[in-house]
This record gives sequence, C-alpha cells and structure tokens, in this order.
Amino acid sequence: MVTDRRRLGDAGEVMAARLLVEHGLTIRERNVRTPSGEIDIVAADGDMVVFVEVRTRRAELGDAALSLTRAKLRRMRRCALEYCGLHGIDLGSCRIDVVAIDLPGRRPGSREATHYTAIEIPD
Repeated sequence: MVTDRRRLGDAGEVMAARLLVEHGLTIRERNVRTPSGEIDIVAADGDMVVFVEVRTRRAELGDAALSLTRAKLRRMRRCALEYCGLHGIDLGSCRIDVVAIDLPGRRPGSREATHYTAIEIPD
C-alpha cells in the first residue's frame, strides 16, 4: 500500500530530477540503496558525481530545507562514501546537493524548488 507520504516523496523526486536536468545535470540513478541508507538521486554534472537528497514538504516556504538534520547529512555522507567505494569513484570528483521542494497552499502547481549545491556536512 502506497501512503500519502510516499506519494509526496515520489512526486518530489520527479520534480527534483526535472530541476536538475534543467540545471544541466544528467540523472544516472534514482533510489539507490547502500548499507547505510538510500540516495535519492545520483547525477552527473560534467565529470562530477552528484549525490542528491530531496526534501519535499507541504508547509510554509523554507520548511523543506529546514527539515534536513545533522544526522541526515551525516548519513548522506556515509551513503556517498559507500557508493564511491563500491563503484571505484574518486572522492575528489563528488559532491552532495540538496533539492528542497515546498508545496505551500492548496493551489495546484503551487511550489518552490531550490537546488543547494556542494552542501557542507557537519562532523
């Protein structure tokens, strides 16, 4: 059974993939499992491998980006490191991005999507 939360997440990932392509990235994989968790989108930006976390919220503008916790950022880094290790990818050619999608109000199509590049991960 697909929940409303899963449908919202799936819709957010589709929107995020479109935004990334509009920004010139190529989608390589989606919903990649690693021992530490899931990578929403693996993309390429030229020679750079980009690991993308997608945050989608039905709330006030800015809430999607604010939902990203320190713990989630650290888990993203672990997943990216595992992916690189499994695929023989040099860590110097990787970065972590976030796409935050806010769906405020009830108007169909009402949304704001922001692409944050090269996120710093707190220790």
